[in-house]
Amino acid sequence: MSYCSHIPNMAEPSRSLHKNYHDHHYGFPIHNDNELFGRLIMEINQAGLSWETILKKETTFRKAYHQFNIKKIAAYTEKDRERLLKDAGIIRNKLKVYAAIENAKTILVLQKEFGSFETWLETHHPKTKEEWVKLFKSTFKFTGGEIVNEYLMSIGYLPGAHSTDCAIHKKILPHKPMYLVKK
Repeated sequence: MSYCSHIPNMAEPSRSLHKNYHDHHYGFPIHNDNELFGRLIMEINQAGLSWETILKKETTFRKAYHQFNIKKIAAYTEKDRERLLKDAGIIRNKLKVYAAIENAKTILVLQKEFGSFETWLETHHPKTKEEWVKLFKSTFKFTGGEIVNEYLMSIGYLPGAHSTDCAIHKKILPHKPMYLVKK
C-alpha cells in the first residue's frame, strides 16, 4: 500500500496531520537551504520512530533549532547541546543532536564551495538511491539508507513520494525544476 492510499484509512487527527504534509510538502522541491537542512534534521530524527511523531513535534523542532538556521546551529556550544537534550519537545537523542550540529557545519562548507546546499544537491543529480546513500554517508552524520531515501523523496530528488495516480503527484510535476523531471 502506498503512502498516498494509506492516508484515507487513518483516523483523525492523524489523517489531517499526514494529509497536510502529503498534500503540501512531501515530494515538493525546496529552494531554501535552511528548509532543506530542516527536512534533513526531521528525517534523521524520525529514525526508529513514526513520521507522525515527528510531524507533531515540527513546531518545537523549529523553535529548538532556531528555525533550522544553519549558521546558528553550526555555532552551537556544549550549552546548546545540553539545552536540546533537555527539551521534551524534540527527540532527545545524543547522536541525533550531535548529527544536527555537525551536519550544519558540513553544510556551511558546502555552501562556501558550491554557493548553496541546494546547488550541491543539484550538482550530484541524478543519482541512484545507492549512489546517494554512499554520498550522504561520506558527507553527513547519521544518514543511513532509509533516512537518505526518505529525505531525497521528500524534496523531489528521488521518485516514490507519490504514486503516479495520486492527484498530488500531478500537482508537483509543474513545480519541479527541469533537472528533476525525467525526460
